[in-house]
Amino acid sequence: MQRRIIPLLLAGLCLGSQADPLNGSKKVWITVGDAAFTQLQKLAPKTVAKDSRAMTASAGIGRQAGLERVHLVQVDESQLHDLSHAVHHELNRCGGFAFHTSEAAGRKALLQQVVPAPLASRPSYTIDNQSVVNPLLPQLQDSQIASTIIDLSAFTNRYYTSAHGVNSSNWIKQRWTQLATGRPDVTVEQYSHSWAQKSVILTIKGTDNASEVVVIGGHQDSINGSDRSENARAPGADDDASGIASMTEAIRVMLNSGYKPRRTIKFMAYAAEEVGLRGSDDIARRFKADNVNVVGVVQLDMTNYKGSDADIYIYTDYTDSSQNNFLVSLINTYLPTLRVGYDRCGYACSDHASWSSQGFFASMPFESAMNDSNPRIHTTGDTYANSGSQALHALKFARMAVAFAVELGSDGPSIPPPGEKVENFTGSVTRNQKLNYGPFKVAAGGGFVAEMTGTGDADLYVRKGSAPTTSSYDCRPYKSGSNETCSLVVNPAGDVYVMVNGYTSGTSTYNLKVTYRAQP
Repeated sequence: MQRRIIPLLLAGLCLGSQADPLNGSKKVWITVGDAAFTQLQKLAPKTVAKDSRAMTASAGIGRQAGLERVHLVQVDESQLHDLSHAVHHELNRCGGFAFHTSEAAGRKALLQQVVPAPLASRPSYTIDNQSVVNPLLPQLQDSQIASTIIDLSAFTNRYYTSAHGVNSSNWIKQRWTQLATGRPDVTVEQYSHSWAQKSVILTIKGTDNASEVVVIGGHQDSINGSDRSENARAPGADDDASGIASMTEAIRVMLNSGYKPRRTIKFMAYAAEEVGLRGSDDIARRFKADNVNVVGVVQLDMTNYKGSDADIYIYTDYTDSSQNNFLVSLINTYLPTLRVGYDRCGYACSDHASWSSQGFFASMPFESAMNDSNPRIHTTGDTYANSGSQALHALKFARMAVAFAVELGSDGPSIPPPGEKVENFTGSVTRNQKLNYGPFKVAAGGGFVAEMTGTGDADLYVRKGSAPTTSSYDCRPYKSGSNETCSLVVNPAGDVYVMVNGYTSGTSTYNLKVTYRAQP
């Protein structure tokens, strides 16, 4: 993303808390986006930001997302539940704030730029597994998804510190373990945190490329925004039993079919999303520390309430633009009757932000535009009945998840496939100077990757069919400096063009590598 600092957003709530000697409540440090900060000041008018920084609101799209200020504040822990409720009630969205273990950790987060994960490999995003994906899609059943939503929403709540949240985590582990029966290449485990509820991870071990990992996740916990008690009713049918149910149905069909991926695929049911993305943050940080080569992450958070005209909305902030384009290509290829929309959800709105903040490629497909999302979440009214007593909308996301898992999971080690062509160019540009390359003649269904490295600040543009301009393009990474990558899938066969544009004064030098499957 162009000219910005991204905070390392997420840390534990209770780890950094301390007792207030005046009233016995605990103090915690959080970073808060502008909109949530306004709500916090209404709740606690004396709240003062200890530090504030301007940053763009997108980790993958960049300048077009606009600037957002994020503030470091210390608050009573008891106010966090009220803040979460206010963000939902007043702003019709989730998240907006993130926790830090100390003031120093919060300040460091504001100043720290996202560093790509050490081993994160950019996939080719080639779509070439129709013979595997197409037979799986009709096997996915909305009735199976509905059954899982009903079962999960039957728990009194799935709050991260409640006994009900512990029991619901155990239920997910048991259900996924049943689905894995007879598959020695599949494991199911619970991931422990510093609170009661555990995350659940199902792993399908890859065959000959197991060190590369595909992640599909959603959060298992639920919350009642106006009641913090142990037995507060929080069915969370849409938020997010629906996402877990879409994943569970994808797991059922993939395992029953005998599908064995070349890459490792992990399905994750995160704990404690509703209180600051804490479960996914623990896992994403651990994966980065352990140098796990995660090649792609998709978050399924709310899949069963169709509040807008389009079927699947791709959220463009704090996500990866190239992988977002890949998701759209998957939908167009395998689910061509569906309409795709685009929106933004703001600072720290769901678990994809945990992965993006650690430098992994993450995407957030959602059930509706943000302003049209389910108005009953975080209440006793988030029930299966209030989603129309059906799971047809969630079925679309299960189908998309299968396509994503198989297409990314079926790739082998990074060996150039037959017909792949690599071309290298070098050059330099001054401010607003434009140099064009192409046409590159790409075979039907072939991937096209343009990788640029260099000095100064040059911008990369890629377009199918004709030369790109600064206002008309199919891919523009929006990163600071001259290190940018664009990935496209070309179907049908066609020409692809590349443009390099100088952004800053002075001279920017670059090396451009173009890799694609050439036409015969």
